[in-house]
Amino acid sequence: MAAGIAAQFGSSCEVVVHDLSRHPDHSIVAIENGHVSGRKVGDGASHVVIEQLQSNDPEPKDHLCYLTKTPDGKILKSSTVYIRNSKGKVSAIFSINYDISRLMMVEGALRELISTGEEAPSEPEKIININDMLDDLIEQSVALVGKPVALMNKDDKVKAIQFLNQNGAFLVTKSGDKVAKYFGISKYTLYSYIDSKQQEGKTT
Repeated sequence: MAAGIAAQFGSSCEVVVHDLSRHPDHSIVAIENGHVSGRKVGDGASHVVIEQLQSNDPEPKDHLCYLTKTPDGKILKSSTVYIRNSKGKVSAIFSINYDISRLMMVEGALRELISTGEEAPSEPEKIININDMLDDLIEQSVALVGKPVALMNKDDKVKAIQFLNQNGAFLVTKSGDKVAKYFGISKYTLYSYIDSKQQEGKTT
């Protein structure tokens, strides 16, 4: 099916299937025209897959016609459809990514000619490898706290680590080791920070 759809739209159209029963590091089970995003079968999950795994929403809404951005700067028009098994549970994610980079360049040139100073469109969501996503989330957690790790106290680190936990960082293989090392704490301390916040949420 993926090959048939990709063939209809040409080499600028990437079709991807993620199997949610697999580990997020290796969720891609089928892909056509992987050169569009630089991915292949066996590669890890995208942000939308991580979101589904993290929320485990039984009734997620299909996400149609939104913009994404690859690490090398391509702009893609993407659509994501959730596939359900015979029991109605979401078991896979089907995505189509169409490279519109050249069209965006044309649009940009035209916008300069007809612009009236209105607000620019929002930045497209990035398509990144799951391991690169962990680095990105760590950077976001530090930005959230607002100070470098060297200046963080315990509460700051708990806040940063809870952000990582809420955004699926620990679904990545060996992420605990990397996060613990980055924040200069032991793995035992790392998981105690997560557990303490979870217990706090249950008692408040």
